[in-house]
Amino acid sequence: MMLSRRFATLFAAVFVALAVGFPARALETTATHAYLVDVATGTVLLNKNGEIPMPPASMSKLMTLFMVFERLHDGRLSLDEQLTVSENAWRKGGAKTEGSTMFLDPNSRVRVEDLIRGIIVQSGNDACIVFAEALSGSEEAFAAEMTDRARQLGMMDSTFKNATGWPDPEHRVSARDLAKLAQLTIERFPDYYHYYSEQEFVFNGIKQSNRNPLVYKGMGVDGLKTGHTEESGYGLTASAERQGRRLVLVLNGLTSMKERSSESERLLEWGFREFDSYALFKAGDVVTDADVWLGQKPTVPLLIEKDLTLTLPKKARFGMKVQANFDSPVPAPVSKGQRLGTLTISAPEMHTLEVPLLAGDEVQQLGLMGRLGAALNYIVWGSSY
Repeated sequence: MMLSRRFATLFAAVFVALAVGFPARALETTATHAYLVDVATGTVLLNKNGEIPMPPASMSKLMTLFMVFERLHDGRLSLDEQLTVSENAWRKGGAKTEGSTMFLDPNSRVRVEDLIRGIIVQSGNDACIVFAEALSGSEEAFAAEMTDRARQLGMMDSTFKNATGWPDPEHRVSARDLAKLAQLTIERFPDYYHYYSEQEFVFNGIKQSNRNPLVYKGMGVDGLKTGHTEESGYGLTASAERQGRRLVLVLNGLTSMKERSSESERLLEWGFREFDSYALFKAGDVVTDADVWLGQKPTVPLLIEKDLTLTLPKKARFGMKVQANFDSPVPAPVSKGQRLGTLTISAPEMHTLEVPLLAGDEVQQLGLMGRLGAALNYIVWGSSY
C-alpha cells in the first residue's frame, strides 16, 4: 500500500520550550554591548555585540562568587569559616587604591558570609583577593582557575586575569557569557543567590548600599552586579522575575550611572512588555494519533519528548501555525519512542521550528492471517482499520 503524507494543523498559538525563535532584535540602545535573554526558553530578545569580548570591570566578580558558591555547595567551604586578610589583599584591593573596597583590616580574619556580602553589596576588591588567595594560593592562580572553569561552563569568550575586574588588556568577557553565568548562578545556587538582592551591608562600622540601581525600583529585579572602569564604561548584569518569567540583561559601555539606571530599566520593561511565553504541551502529552497499517492496534499516539515552550513577540502569536507532519498510516511494527514525524511551528518574525514526534506506544504487527484479512478488507472496502 502507498503511504500518504498527512499534514494536521493543530493550533494557531503555541508555546515551545526550546532555545529558538525569532531573530534577536537590534533595538536602539546607547550601550556598546547589550544582551537580553528569556531564561526559561533561552530565547535571545536583544543582542548587540553580545558575542564580542569586552572589559567587564566588576561584573567579573560574578565568576569569583560562582567559584565561591561551588565550594560552599560541595562542602569545601562554609559560611562561618574565617579567612585571613593578607597585606597584599589590603594594599591591592583595599582603601589604599582607587577601587571599590569593603574596608578590611590587614591581618584580620573575616567570615566567608561577610566577604560574600562585601563583594555583592560593596563590590569589595579586597574581599575578592582574600578569596583568591585562600582558595588558590594567589590571585594569578585563581584567575587561571576562573578561566578554566568558565570554559567548562561553555563561556568560550571569557578570559580572566584577576579576581576583581581590575583593568588588564587580556581580561575580557562577552555579554553573552555574563548572561549565561548569571543564569547558572540562579539555577544552581538558590541558597546563595539571595545575597544579590540585599540593598545594604554594614562592615567595620561602615554602611554601604548596593550599587545595582534596579534593586530599589520594585520592578522584580533581584540581582546581580554592576561594573565600571574608564575603559569599560558603566555596565550592569541584572535579572528580574515577574509572574514566574525571568529575564537576564547585560549592558556595558554606558556613559554614566544615571544612563546605566535608565537604560537597563527601559530594556527590561521592553522585554516584559513586548514578549511573552506561550504553552502548548507538557512532555509526554499526546499531540495527535496516527493510523497504523497491519498493526494489532488501529492507532498509535504521537508525543513530544520535552515541554514545548516558545517566547515570541506578543503580536506574532496571532499568526502562529502548528502542523503535525507524518506518513499515514504508519506501517507496523512500531517501537515505543520511534520517530514517526515532525511538529512544525511557524510565526511572523520567527524561525520555523521542527520538533520530533515520537511513538507513545508499541504496536506489534498482525499475524499472517490478520494481515491477509486486513489486506482483503482494504481491497473490498478501501480500509484496513
